[in-house]
Amino acid sequence: MTNPTATALAYWAAAESRDWSTFGALLADDVVYDLPQTRERIRGKARYLQFNVEYPADWHLTVHRVVGEQRQAATWCHFTADGEPAEALTFFELDEAGLITTITDFWPEAYPPPAGREHLVESY
Repeated sequence: MTNPTATALAYWAAAESRDWSTFGALLADDVVYDLPQTRERIRGKARYLQFNVEYPADWHLTVHRVVGEQRQAATWCHFTADGEPAEALTFFELDEAGLITTITDFWPEAYPPPAGREHLVESY
């Protein structure tokens, strides 16, 4: 697969269905997974697969948006983990063969808006 948008969608579809064989086939052997907010890094396909297989929560996802060009893609996903909602922004880099070499995951937390702009915004 050389289309980064299709690769990112296949990655999330395999993750959601817990199809770890398909999921692993999308990854380069030396894939690097970064979580900047927790300052964690996982190196290598085997360790990253194990991380996902052993993830302790019952989670599900919906892809809201995916964009990609050349050898990069980005996704915005809505997750629930044990019923708790979360949003994730994920950036993918692919090698020349179309395998994922780098995944960077951001998990922003919602926070209350600053006071004083209520007349300009719509809350949802």
